[in-house]
Amino acid sequence: MKGISNPGELAHLPKVKVALVDMYEGTPNLGMKNLKKLIHEFQAELELEVFDVRSKIQVPDLSHDIYIFSGGPGNPLVGDEAWLTPFHNLIDQLWNHNKNPDSTRKFAFFICHSFQMACHHFGIGSITRRREKSFGIFPVYKTEEGKKEWLLSELSDPFWVGDFREFQVVDPNYDRMEDLGVKLLCIEKERKHPELPRAMMAVRFSEEMVGTQFHPEADPAGMRVYFFEEERIKAVIEEYGADAYFKMVERLKDPDKLARTYKLVLPLFLYRSMKELRQRAVVHKT
Repeated sequence: MKGISNPGELAHLPKVKVALVDMYEGTPNLGMKNLKKLIHEFQAELELEVFDVRSKIQVPDLSHDIYIFSGGPGNPLVGDEAWLTPFHNLIDQLWNHNKNPDSTRKFAFFICHSFQMACHHFGIGSITRRREKSFGIFPVYKTEEGKKEWLLSELSDPFWVGDFREFQVVDPNYDRMEDLGVKLLCIEKERKHPELPRAMMAVRFSEEMVGTQFHPEADPAGMRVYFFEEERIKAVIEEYGADAYFKMVERLKDPDKLARTYKLVLPLFLYRSMKELRQRAVVHKT
């Protein structure tokens, strides 16, 4: 996948700079490995820098072109002010920068924990703790806006995602969303208990900023290796139960489920963002 139709004519242009915002606080995870892998597939055109926000208080400035905010553990409403304040300041800076019609746009993708934080930041939903932790591969459903969303256009309805979370964003504030121009793209599968709300699973905050409650970087091949380690099997079964573990393993075998989401969502986001940045660079050059 190439970001431009004629790479030769843009060889003189600088690489697109990507800030990978690590929210895992040093906890073992597969997410960062997969995100780096996806970004490195565009290695000829992207320059990557990683920022460890919660452990080392590293928050990027506005010198990057694309920002990918990872998932992470814990309560999205709780954090050390040393990194929490600059983190939320960065979201405001990106938002305000993109509102300037003379600025070159900057693109952002929020995943799981950081998605919850972004939704709270903009006041578009409520953060709650789930009755039971979500762990596995599940279907999510497109809203009417989601059916028109270019990022999801190649995915079925419903489509399957990797979903690992203790907290969730629910009760969308449609008045606030309308004021900001925010669109709800996907919602959770119907809950077993009808009184429980269905979580907001994907949101387009603006033309440049989008996020998912699920993990679009969840790679079925990598997950099969990661979750087949003996110690991890024991840990997962202890925390989530044998039924959840073996259901996930079974769904990993189906190529029509998670693999398609992995191959389409983040790669398409990167491709479109990079293409627009490159095209604007050509216009400014000429």
